Amino acid sequence: MKGNHPKRRRDKYNPYHISELNGHFYISFQDGQGVPHEFEISHKLYEVFDDSELKDISYLHKWDKYIEHSEVWESALNDRAFTQQESVEEIVLKNILIEKLHRAIRTFSPVQRRRLILYFYEGMTYEQIAEREGCTKMPVKRSIDAAICKLRKEIKK
Repeated sequence: MKGNHPKRRRDKYNPYHISELNGHFYISFQDGQGVPHEFEISHKLYEVFDDSELKDISYLHKWDKYIEHSEVWESALNDRAFTQQESVEEIVLKNILIEKLHRAIRTFSPVQRRRLILYFYEGMTYEQIAEREGCTKMPVKRSIDAAICKLRKEIKK
């Protein structure tokens, strides 16, 4: 990295570095493949990035000093202590189950698939789906109930 930049605490998610050398301003970063890049930028853009870093530092300081400590109650500590990470096996089994569900849903008729997605993923009620499709509530309910039954059978396999 060229030039100087004030030594500052950095947010771990900050993907770039800015610097100045002999009146020229630079930004450097690594792309998704880990290849480093460096570009000369305008003074105005340098100031924008510099200001953004200062705001990040201010927020991090506020978090450290006030926010994080305000949440340290017994219940929060218990939640932190008892929240267990998923094991690799649990993650793999969950992904297999999700793939089974997606495969089963792809076998549904377009109407049944659409109704199931609207109900579970869009959070619509039977009435809202029926109104949207120009039918009564009962065909929508029967369609979704049948889809759920098919999914249960697929999961039990």
